[in-house]
Amino acid sequence: MSQPRRPSRRRAWTALALPALLCALAACSAGPAASGGDAGGDAAGPTRSASPTPTGPPGTLFDDFDYTGVGDASFAEHGWRIRDGGGGPGIKDTWSAEGASFPADPAAEGGKVLRLRSSTDGTAPGTTQVEVQTTGRKFFTGTFAARVHLGDEPTSGRNGDHVVQTFFPISPADSSENYSELDFEYLPNGGWGSVGPQLDNVSWYKADPPDRVHHTLERRLGGWHTMVITAMDGKVTYSLDGEKLFTSSGKYVPRERMDIHFSNWFIDLPFTGGPRTWDMKVDWVYYKADEAVSPAEVRTAVDGFQSTGTAHVDTVPTP
Repeated sequence: MSQPRRPSRRRAWTALALPALLCALAACSAGPAASGGDAGGDAAGPTRSASPTPTGPPGTLFDDFDYTGVGDASFAEHGWRIRDGGGGPGIKDTWSAEGASFPADPAAEGGKVLRLRSSTDGTAPGTTQVEVQTTGRKFFTGTFAARVHLGDEPTSGRNGDHVVQTFFPISPADSSENYSELDFEYLPNGGWGSVGPQLDNVSWYKADPPDRVHHTLERRLGGWHTMVITAMDGKVTYSLDGEKLFTSSGKYVPRERMDIHFSNWFIDLPFTGGPRTWDMKVDWVYYKADEAVSPAEVRTAVDGFQSTGTAHVDTVPTP
């Protein structure tokens, strides 16, 4: 399916919180396969320890999003910030920190989630979009993974918006000579001429003019899923709940260090029929530098962190 109008996720913007170094580690070990994509009903995880962030083998990030709110000092200290300001994609200049929160969720393995809530009344002034990203520009080859709850319908209001729910690593600027971007994008109601529902995986070489390859999975995916991107040995492989979806190679692989992003935004405003809100939730995120980690091994690593009540570790070096 051709996507001639699809923009890159990246545009100029400011941040709510200042960048900070991330702090500690984790390692993954092979173990029995386990499904990461379930429809909810998981028990909340163990109580989190107040002890300092542990250290360990290098090159691993894990975050369970166990924060009191966006003003929690550890949120910035752990290397996260919220987009706040102008630019696209979607409805330009509508990015807001108001949509980010960390509520308790009975289906969250760690007890809490990062909730990204976007809303609109069908007008640009009545629209807010939300995006959360890492700082430090330090993620390159290796394995990226996240457990994400996708929404097929609005949390409130009329259905029909062309919403995009995303998980992706990306270069710091569209104009970068070695631009890199690897996308999971869920469009429950389609967009750019498609009707949806669809999950798009897109590997980029250039943002402008667009140069990328992609794969579309036409499937309704409301609920919890584990998304894995492995970028190693000259190829990028995308997997959903352990199912391999797409592989890119050649020039469509990372060429420079990136940040990790989660976003929830509107392609356009197809109708004005009253207010509505759309929720996307993230249970945890995991990254292992310079290693191809299978979905089963990701599951084992995450289980290891959660069994000890570890909410955040990071030993990925900042260049």
